[in-house]
Amino acid sequence: MSIPVVVLCGGSGTRLREQTEFLPKPLVQIGGKPMIHHIMKIYAHYGFTDFVLALGYKQEKFKEYFSHFDIINHDVYFSKDQLGSLHEFPLNVKDNWRVILSDTGLNTLKGARLKRVEKYIRGDTFMLAYGDSVGDIDINELLSFHNEHGKMVTVTGVRPPPRFGEIHHNRGEVISFSEKKDNKAISVNGGFYVFNRKIFDYLKEDEQCDLEYGVLEEIARMGEMMVYEHTGYWGCMDTLYDLGMLQRLWDEGNAPWLKKGGDDV
Repeated sequence: MSIPVVVLCGGSGTRLREQTEFLPKPLVQIGGKPMIHHIMKIYAHYGFTDFVLALGYKQEKFKEYFSHFDIINHDVYFSKDQLGSLHEFPLNVKDNWRVILSDTGLNTLKGARLKRVEKYIRGDTFMLAYGDSVGDIDINELLSFHNEHGKMVTVTGVRPPPRFGEIHHNRGEVISFSEKKDNKAISVNGGFYVFNRKIFDYLKEDEQCDLEYGVLEEIARMGEMMVYEHTGYWGCMDTLYDLGMLQRLWDEGNAPWLKKGGDDV
């Protein structure tokens, strides 16, 4: 049985308002492809091709995109038959994905979104990703780590990319000035999870049920959470600055998440 991947795609992306006024954040494009496509390619590279997208804000845009997925992403041959009917034949289709698009509510928090797609999860183990983050994470290693420790939740710890330079001063007199540096000592939640389905016992369909606040805090106190430390690349698309950084990496031909996500994104 294939392990499903839930992707949280319901938020409105207020800090990307210039882009998300008309599109949900996971459909904002990097290199001509929406972020959700990049994320799914990462998992598909490792053989995980069953996806459940938990939708909310502008959920109809996802249904439009996936309804025309082959036409948008592949060469298409059009032909008319003798009766004048038009037929479409996608060429070189490589994506063998199963995608469930589930409207989980407009203002629903993450925990409730996850609970509302429980009916689509088969088996004891599933994965979850945020719809705005990419990385060169080895999904097989992440899953193996989860299976080995036997606890309910695995969260991927990542090193946040440097954002601002540092100024040290004494009453206004600059002592040292240093540009952005990687902080290797700080690990943050990268949004690539593995769960056992027992997580659903701690979730509610009430739209105010969150995931990180409350539920995961309790599970951590119970000793049922482990962190998979990822020291490679990770990036999120939270602001216009982040979007610009991801696009620049793409334009330079140096998008790290492609190294393990395939070159046919």
